Amino acid sequence: MPANETPLTGQSTVGTWLDHPTGGVLVRGLLAPAGLDPEVLTPARGMALDQLVTMSGGQLSQTAIDDLVRSANGGVIPEDIAEAVWQERVSTGRFAGKTVVVTGAASGIGRATASRITREGGRVVAVDVSAERLAEFAGSFADVDVVTVTGDITKQEDIDAIVAAAGAQIDGLANVAGINDDFSPLHETTDAVWDRVIGINLTGGFKLSRAVLPLMVAAGRGSIVNVASEAGLRGNASGNAYTVSKHGVIGLTRSAAFMYGPQGIRVNAVAPGGVATGIPMPANVSEAGSARLGPFQAAIPSLATAEQLAASITFLLSDDGVNINGAVLASDGGWSVQ
Repeated sequence: MPANETPLTGQSTVGTWLDHPTGGVLVRGLLAPAGLDPEVLTPARGMALDQLVTMSGGQLSQTAIDDLVRSANGGVIPEDIAEAVWQERVSTGRFAGKTVVVTGAASGIGRATASRITREGGRVVAVDVSAERLAEFAGSFADVDVVTVTGDITKQEDIDAIVAAAGAQIDGLANVAGINDDFSPLHETTDAVWDRVIGINLTGGFKLSRAVLPLMVAAGRGSIVNVASEAGLRGNASGNAYTVSKHGVIGLTRSAAFMYGPQGIRVNAVAPGGVATGIPMPANVSEAGSARLGPFQAAIPSLATAEQLAASITFLLSDDGVNINGAVLASDGGWSVQ
């Protein structure tokens, strides 16, 4: 690489790597053994190369990325150079004095949301089905009040445990926990898939919201943010059960916003598009559904990081969203306007 040329680093965008004469060859070589075309990275062009580790669900290691950077820079890893990659900027004290319940807090969007609230001064009640990952999350913070609750939001006894752990004050709730379906069209959707997806994605958020609202009503204030999806705005983003569940989340949001707005409670939703969280797809994905959805999913304009979604969620959850109620924020890189 010429001495006056900006080095390629892990923070350089995927697009920068692909368009670079050396970097492009290296990335293509990384994809070739898996039989992947570089076009699969088109939605990720604006992301930092390092994000491919998360995006791949661990199939691509950080070591492999570091080796790529060394190969592009004569065997050394240069210091990261500031590039047009979004950087999280924490607002110190934005959640000071507030208790916020976050579900799905052990990974992905939920973890990024809980982390940001904690770093912005909030007391987080972190909820997830994985005790091990919750403990690891809580352990990543020193001298910070993080309460962990291992629980299943479809079970009333676990909902009761979450509220008890939070205590008398709950200022915010982020209903993030969710799962994929198997992309099945309606006639292929099994009772098991339907019940599980609707239960976690819709019923769980309903039950937890129902449980925290009396505290918010008594306090005369509160903020709830539900995570919907691009699939809540259209019919061609996922399978039948997931699409129905996320349309339901939007209905839940709008009804609650209307009912509780006069009592000082705001209820909004964020509708993510493609997010590089590394969440695995379920087994036995429908061939018919995948074939029908494939061309439309390929049109996703860009992928977001979990931290970028957390920025949207915490904005609505915080007092910065003071005049916003009943909104569905499409945090989808513009997918919804295509």
